Amino acid sequence: MALRQVYDPEIPVNIYDLGLIYEIKVDEEHRVYIQMTLTAPNCPMADYVVEQVKDAVKDVPGVLEVEVELVFEPVWDKSRMSEEALVELGLDED
Repeated sequence: MALRQVYDPEIPVNIYDLGLIYEIKVDEEHRVYIQMTLTAPNCPMADYVVEQVKDAVKDVPGVLEVEVELVFEPVWDKSRMSEEALVELGLDED
């Protein structure tokens, strides 16, 4: 998946496994809409991360257009992370 190639600049885990992607929609014209968040609303790298998401998804064969909406509701927390991300960051409860 293309979104697993994009990493949060401050955390060594991809944004998909971090749970930053809230929604992905693809229409009949191969336009992709992505709703995502960041781990903190005041992230100085927000524009960079959004551009990385757009670039990664545009590289998927057949995709014609990508729109990324950055949202902060619901607020992100670690419960959105995949099990792999929790283990990678040492946050699993084992």
